[in-house]
Amino acid sequence: MREFFGLEVENGGYLREPEGYFSWQHLVFVTLICLAAILLGIVLGKRNRGRSDRERNRVLIAAALLLDALELFEIVFLCFRSHDPMNWLKNLPLFLCSVQAVALPMAAFCKGRLKLAAQDFVSVFGVLGMLLGTYGAGQNYACYPVLSFNNVQSGIVHGISGFAAIYIFTAGLASLQKRNIPITYSILAGLCAAAYAANVLIGYNYMFLMRGDGTPYDLVYNAVGGSPVLYPLSVVALFLVYIAVFYWVVFLIRRKRAKAM
Repeated sequence: MREFFGLEVENGGYLREPEGYFSWQHLVFVTLICLAAILLGIVLGKRNRGRSDRERNRVLIAAALLLDALELFEIVFLCFRSHDPMNWLKNLPLFLCSVQAVALPMAAFCKGRLKLAAQDFVSVFGVLGMLLGTYGAGQNYACYPVLSFNNVQSGIVHGISGFAAIYIFTAGLASLQKRNIPITYSILAGLCAAAYAANVLIGYNYMFLMRGDGTPYDLVYNAVGGSPVLYPLSVVALFLVYIAVFYWVVFLIRRKRAKAM
């Protein structure tokens, strides 16, 4: 257990060699997490689809509390493990996936249009965050053993994000109204601005706005020659394009269904 939590090495670390990014151990582990998230989201979503808003919302409340508890535990534990009380600066919820620690509680506890917009944000980015944070997490699986605190905690958190998105869709909670698109863009823009400011102030790489760090963002970084201006702008532009395409596909499906009826 000490090795699992990275306590056998001074200031935190593991004695075992990492199996490697895209190793079979990595792929099996994250596939099991993603399958569990998808199946659980579908099963609970179908079960609650015809129930009241209050009953359907209970699952979101449970997911939000669990996700935030895991994120908070990670921040406190990594400060303890590294013997650095300021380590929390490098574990803020300023990644695309970890912003669900803010968006999911909003989806669970807010009211009215803000709740609908937060549910839309979770549904738009939940599955993407799950895939990027599991299959695309080269910065984790190249550095830590697969069965380690860093990767298990990260895998569960990303799995919860994907689960919440699938549940919202399956349970009929996703409104995805055109009037909420500006709110979705605003949430993302605020996150990117905060992440970039934190990167400049503390020299970190939130939202991978400074470099790819072994993730698929390296493709963008290399394509623009590592430009400190073009690279972050390109990453943000990809996010915005993804939102537009996501809504366009949903609206297209709804239109076809309406014509079929």
